[in-house]
Amino acid sequence: MENSTLTMAADTIATGDETELEYISDIVLGVAFLIIAFVAAQRMAWSNKQDGTDTSVVTAFYSLILCTSTIRSIWFLIPNSVFKPTYVPDARLAFSGTSWIGVFLSEIILSLGSLGLFSIFILILVYWADILKKYFQPGETRSKPMKTFKKIVFFLFSVQILNAVLFLNDVYSSEAMRLVDAILLASVSIICVIEITIFSHKFRTVLQTLGAINQVSTESQNKRIVWITVTGNLFFFTRAFLEIIFTSVLIIYWHRNGNVAETFSHKWWDVYVLIKHWSEVAILALMLYILQSRFTTNNSIATGNRDGYNQVPEAEEDDVPKNVSIGSVNV
Repeated sequence: MENSTLTMAADTIATGDETELEYISDIVLGVAFLIIAFVAAQRMAWSNKQDGTDTSVVTAFYSLILCTSTIRSIWFLIPNSVFKPTYVPDARLAFSGTSWIGVFLSEIILSLGSLGLFSIFILILVYWADILKKYFQPGETRSKPMKTFKKIVFFLFSVQILNAVLFLNDVYSSEAMRLVDAILLASVSIICVIEITIFSHKFRTVLQTLGAINQVSTESQNKRIVWITVTGNLFFFTRAFLEIIFTSVLIIYWHRNGNVAETFSHKWWDVYVLIKHWSEVAILALMLYILQSRFTTNNSIATGNRDGYNQVPEAEEDDVPKNVSIGSVNV
């Protein structure tokens, strides 16, 4: 009796063609992102109270995690029927009826969440590139990492704004809007895989060299870099694969049928959504763990619990940054 009541309640809320499984799955994902947002907000408030020249950058990481998870939780916790009549994507033209408004807003919120997520790793790569330039190209002028980060993010936002403008001007439908977004994210994912792999290898080489010269252990930094490399590459490879498959299906279907109506079934769309967004939950949770472990390591060093580590001379303190695995250093 209780199960039938729950089923009826879910069916009542999940209007349109949204299934009970899809409705429950969205709620669980929304709650998961909400928990991450809550933890990130707590950590960000705590980080602001800490001393140190690198605190602002760590706070920036927490703020990006907070924004990303908040946007994702909003997207999942608002019932799908509020935005659009169908759960699986369908083609809608701007100003055609009233349903296009919800479809457009849904795509904007989804795109903002994706850009926020990718910005976290873009910030890491920007700082890694800046630090490596210091050692591999010492004579060249180093630009401010945050300026570089803002330029990259501004470019990505500009592409999304142009995508929205073209949709609103009836140049193409909402499915083409999703297609542009998928191509952009697949391209950025592939670039991130390449950059993370290259920078990670160089970073570990620098750490080993500096550790040997200064007679200090860099094991903790090296482990966190390996964690970011493996999990980051796994995430971006998975994301690139999903977006490439999504793009290929849309293009092939359009080529064969002249439209993209009824392109995805509920089964395959559910698989796409689950893999895509649970991988996001996993990578955000891992970033929170890495940031927390970084602070734990630094605090234990600051309180004198060095566990046999040798004191680094003050003049060389910048050579082996404590939180090099994240990218925020004194520069």
